[in-house]
Amino acid sequence: MKKTVMVIGYGNDLRSDDGIGQRIANEIASWHLPSVESVAVHQLTPDLADSLASTDLAIFVDACLPLENFDVQVQSLAPACDIDTNVHIGNPRSLLAFTEAIYGNCPQAWWVTIPGINFEVGDRFSRTAESGGAIALVKIVQILDKVKNFWIENRAVA
Repeated sequence: MKKTVMVIGYGNDLRSDDGIGQRIANEIASWHLPSVESVAVHQLTPDLADSLASTDLAIFVDACLPLENFDVQVQSLAPACDIDTNVHIGNPRSLLAFTEAIYGNCPQAWWVTIPGINFEVGDRFSRTAESGGAIALVKIVQILDKVKNFWIENRAVA
């Protein structure tokens, strides 16, 4: 069975830094990596559950307002305890819960958040989002490398 990864970059690309998730997803898509599907969407919607259900690993990428620092954050995600009927509002945990409820499974998941400071109408990224995007790409490559090595090691054992 072929192991697959789905990268979902989301945010409003007409609201400056909010579009950085889509930019990252488009960049990863341009790499044409085998077994990696990368999609750029405006918001998380229930229709993504179908693809997620047949994926081994999901990486969600989004912009965020920095609360304490301006670091790119990478955190493991588990499905929410309850299903949010407003899955389209952009909550990856709710989308994972929805996927699990409908299809009986969901992928292991990571959430990469990139700090942004300008969410006004526009199509230009701040320096903060630009540098965060570059760091996020490195962190995503590190996740992909770890997963690739894990799959190779388990395949050798099986």
